[in-house]
Amino acid sequence: MSALLALAMTGFLCIVTETLPAGLLPQIAKGLAVSTSLAGQVVTAYALGSIVAAIPLTVATQRWRRRNVLLLTVFGFLAFNSITAISSSFPLTLVARFLAGMAAGLGWSLLAGYARRMVPAVQQGKALAVAMVGTPIALSLGVPLGTWLGARIGWRSAFVAASSLTLVLIGWVLAKVPDYPGQASERRIPLRRVFTTPGVRPVLGVVVAWMLAHNILYTYIAPFAAQAGLAGQVDTVLFTFGLTSLAAIGVAGRLVDRHLRPSVLASLGGFALVALAFAWAAHSPVVIYAGAAVWGLTFGGAATFLQTALADNAGDGADVALSMNVMAWNGAIAGGGLVGGAALQAFGPASLPPLMVALLAVAFAIAWLARARGFRAGTRHVHEPVYDH
Repeated sequence: MSALLALAMTGFLCIVTETLPAGLLPQIAKGLAVSTSLAGQVVTAYALGSIVAAIPLTVATQRWRRRNVLLLTVFGFLAFNSITAISSSFPLTLVARFLAGMAAGLGWSLLAGYARRMVPAVQQGKALAVAMVGTPIALSLGVPLGTWLGARIGWRSAFVAASSLTLVLIGWVLAKVPDYPGQASERRIPLRRVFTTPGVRPVLGVVVAWMLAHNILYTYIAPFAAQAGLAGQVDTVLFTFGLTSLAAIGVAGRLVDRHLRPSVLASLGGFALVALAFAWAAHSPVVIYAGAAVWGLTFGGAATFLQTALADNAGDGADVALSMNVMAWNGAIAGGGLVGGAALQAFGPASLPPLMVALLAVAFAIAWLARARGFRAGTRHVHEPVYDH
C-alpha cells in the first residue's frame, strides 16, 4: 500500500504541475511581463511536452529498471518546477514547462504498469485504483490550495511547494517502492503492432471521445456556471466534482476486476444524462451542483477502467499502449480547449452540453460494440507480460 500511494503521489504531482498555472495566470503574466493570454501558453507547453514525449520516452526506457524510470520522472519535476519558480524569462519558463510535460508523459505511461506488477493478477484493478487516487485529490484539493497559496504569497511559492513535495517523494520512492526489471527485449512489440492489437483501438477511441466531452465542460465550467448565477462559486462547483470523483475511485476499485464493462457503460450513460440535464436546465443552481456531483461519480473511475482495459488488451505491449493513452488523454485536454472555445465563441455556453452529448454517444457506441475485444463482458481476462530478470 505504501508503494502504491507513492505512485499516487506521483500522479498528484503530475496533475498539480499541469493545472496549477491556470489559477495563477494574472500573477504569472505580471511576473514574466507578458499578457495573460500569452502566459496561458505555459499550460499548452506542458500538454505538448506530454504528447510529444510519451511514446518515444516509453519505448526508449522499456529495458530500464522500473524504479530508475520512476525516479527520472520525479527528478524531472524537481528540476523543471524549480526552474519555473526562479525564472524571470518567459521563453525559459516555456521550455521548463515543456520539459516538465515530457516528464509527466513518461510518468503517466509508467504508473499503471508499475502498479499492476506490485500485486497478483486478480488484484490489479484495485491496485490501479489506489495508484490513481492522486488525480482527484489534486483536482479537488491540490490545485485550489496551490492557487490560494500563490495568490497570497506569490505564484513562485506554489512551484517551490511542488518542488518541496518532490523531494519528499524521492525519499519515499527510494524507501518503499520495489524495483522491477524492464521488459525482455525479445518480448517487445513494435508500436504499429501494439496499436493494431485487437481491442486497443476501441479503448483509445473511448478515451478520446469521453475525455474530450469531459474537458469541454471542465475547461469552460466558469462561463457555463455563470448562466446559473454561480460565477463566484466556480471553485465550490469544482470542489463538489472533486469530492465525488474521489469517492468514485473507491467504488471503481471494487468493480473493475469483475464488472469493468458495465462500469464503463454506466459511467458514460450517467455523464450523458448530466449533459442532457445541463442542456435543459443550465440556469438552475441546484441542477448545476447536482450535475457536478454526478459528473464526479462518473469521472472518478475513468482512469482505472480505461487503463485497465487498455493494458489487458495490449498484453506484452501494455507500457506502449499506456503511452498512447497519455497522448490521447492530453490530446483531449488540448482538444477540449479548442473545440469548446470555438463553440463558446460562436454559440455561447448553452452550446456545450449538446456537443458533449454527441461525443458521449459516440463513446458509448464504441464501448457497446467492443464486447468481444476492448471492453469484454464478465471477469477480466488477464495477460501477464514477460520481463527481464
